Amino acid sequence: MNITYNNDKRIFKIDTDNSSYIIAIVDDEEFVGHVYYGPFVQDDDLSYLMRINENPRVPSVNNRDRSSFLDSFPSEYSGNNVGDYRESAIAVTDKKGHSGIQLLYKNHRIFQGKPALRGLPATFAKDSEAMTLEIEVEDRVLNVEAVLRYSIFEGSDAIVRSVSFINSSYEEIYLEKIMSMCLDMDDDNYKMLVLHGSWARERHIQYRQIGYGKQSVSSVRGESSHQEHPFIALVGENISQTTGDVYGFNFVYSGNFIAQVEKNQFDSLRIVMGIHPDNFRFKLGPKESFVCPEVVMVYSNEGLGHMTRTYHDLYRKHLIRSPYVDKPRPILINNWEATYFDFDDEKLIDIAKDAKECGIEMLVMDDGWFGRRNDDNSSLGDWKVNENKLKGGLKKLVDRVNDIGLKFGIWFEPEMISPDSDLYRKHPDWAICIPGREACRSRNQYVLDLTREEVRKYVYEAVASILRSANIQYVKWDMNRQLTDIGSAAIDSDRQGELMHRYVLAVYELQERLTNEFPDLLLENCSGGGARFDPGMLYYSPQIWCSDDTDAIERLLIQEGTALIYPLSSMGAHVSVCPNHTVGRVTPFETRGNVALAGTFGYELDITKLSAPEKTMVNEQVKMYHRYSGLVRNGDYYRIASYSNGGQIDCYMVVSKDKSEAIITFVQVLNQPNRHSIKIKIDGLDDNKKYQIEGYDKAYYGSILRHAGLLIERPFGDFESKIIHLVEEY
Repeated sequence: MNITYNNDKRIFKIDTDNSSYIIAIVDDEEFVGHVYYGPFVQDDDLSYLMRINENPRVPSVNNRDRSSFLDSFPSEYSGNNVGDYRESAIAVTDKKGHSGIQLLYKNHRIFQGKPALRGLPATFAKDSEAMTLEIEVEDRVLNVEAVLRYSIFEGSDAIVRSVSFINSSYEEIYLEKIMSMCLDMDDDNYKMLVLHGSWARERHIQYRQIGYGKQSVSSVRGESSHQEHPFIALVGENISQTTGDVYGFNFVYSGNFIAQVEKNQFDSLRIVMGIHPDNFRFKLGPKESFVCPEVVMVYSNEGLGHMTRTYHDLYRKHLIRSPYVDKPRPILINNWEATYFDFDDEKLIDIAKDAKECGIEMLVMDDGWFGRRNDDNSSLGDWKVNENKLKGGLKKLVDRVNDIGLKFGIWFEPEMISPDSDLYRKHPDWAICIPGREACRSRNQYVLDLTREEVRKYVYEAVASILRSANIQYVKWDMNRQLTDIGSAAIDSDRQGELMHRYVLAVYELQERLTNEFPDLLLENCSGGGARFDPGMLYYSPQIWCSDDTDAIERLLIQEGTALIYPLSSMGAHVSVCPNHTVGRVTPFETRGNVALAGTFGYELDITKLSAPEKTMVNEQVKMYHRYSGLVRNGDYYRIASYSNGGQIDCYMVVSKDKSEAIITFVQVLNQPNRHSIKIKIDGLDDNKKYQIEGYDKAYYGSILRHAGLLIERPFGDFESKIIHLVEEY
């Protein structure tokens, strides 16, 4: 880990353990250019890669072709409407309605540590664990400035980028677009890896060819979304888990985003990532500033696996703040698929009693406990306990559950308001809407305008007062619809374009307050399943509900895509009943447990209706979780085989950091007739250590398992699975 500046050559060099990133200051005008990003290199003078000594040359030599220069120069942060016709990283409008901007070098500083970002989730580190480069740039006509920030971490190949914009002038300015990063590089027949989906099938891995022009993933839904994900990677032609070049980009933000790759006429790629400019326009008065969310970049020349483990380690150590990041999570049972809205205190107590007998540790009461909430058509916003359901009140129920020996958790949807609610009848203007236009409903609910201080105050006190009233140790924070009708009765007409971003900041503010007042609370975020599974939310909650689809086979696809970036300990994963409530599939109880083990692990079913053998399996699964939870939570993840590639099996492994222990999860999705055993090759073990494998008579060296492989006897039947435990032989 090191950041240097060569004063003679005016070159910045950022070195992680295995990668280098180089920036140069060019020409008398002080253009900030991108030079190199890739495997670690010893020298910093690679400025020849920018081709500035070729035509059209720099403006100080050939100003007649200034536009040609700007349109091909590898800019570190591209301007707008000044000659570069590729996607700009920033766009502003001044008081006269003009929109040009060109940011040039002004100053820089290099220091130990990693600064926080005002109002935003961000990676963090001790001063001894990180270094940061800040490059100050300015537009000398507009008198505005920006800070381009780059941070690196001890033992990590991640580079974290962000931008702060300052209106240093004495006039108002409108920020029309601002990206958190821009990267220009030559194309090398890269493909674009994205995570696509929809409700109940989030984050499926997809590869796209990169053609000329622009290709992107984005969300304008007010959340990071089910459909697209704030992540892209550029991957080489020979990509695999262990080989090939990968450039990964993940956006630490929970609202509208765009991640775009543009290929120009010179076969150069420009990658930008940031807040989506649609419905975005931010007014900045004199001396006011705007802070962009972070982008986490990871380069790997050892395939997808190294990128994945870099993200996992960075997020576990430098993003997730919850004390639960290093703690076993309580095995919970959620009553949603058990009862939906049809429950009362006695039904919950029955579930708690049976759960306790099976070793489950927490009961979570989901939707339907408040107001007149007997279906999803009313009462959001009326966070008062329905004592027709919970006789004697919430505290009495919680105390009874605690007396049984279980912890207690509760569901909220704090950001929403039902048209049929006391709150809406009193404050209809508290809903986000465009005056005079019929508001769009989704799930028969509106979205509260959290940009208003009085609304945030109401929402926070509604949640906090419930948590103060009883011994509640877990909260599931849900958001079941996306934003539409973007308008606020409390924002001036020239600031309506700020609403979407201010909404996200308001959510962050509420969760910051909640985790500060209740530091030991286990917070799990959710958004109709996995619509807001992003690094921004992980900053506040150590786990996020991965998907409303709990079918074990569907989860193989969802969890593989999620685990491509995010630690297994962050993925909310439960065992549910069959036929599955989403797809109707019937899978073995054992397989449901084995797949859920690659996550937080819990149950989503009516345990009182399970058979005696099924309850016995629950007890065994609970023991399995306790046996392996530390390994799953802290170990290194390796993908061995993928059902997502059209294969008949899915297989992945978690290895302890000291490589003394590992578990392999093997799932046979579809059996095949007249076939031999299945051979898997296991990467990630110590070549020189010998491993005893449960169920096998012989111990094997790690090198044998990596190169020659392990034979697994085919189970009889579809959807069968097994956990294979390996322990170093002493």
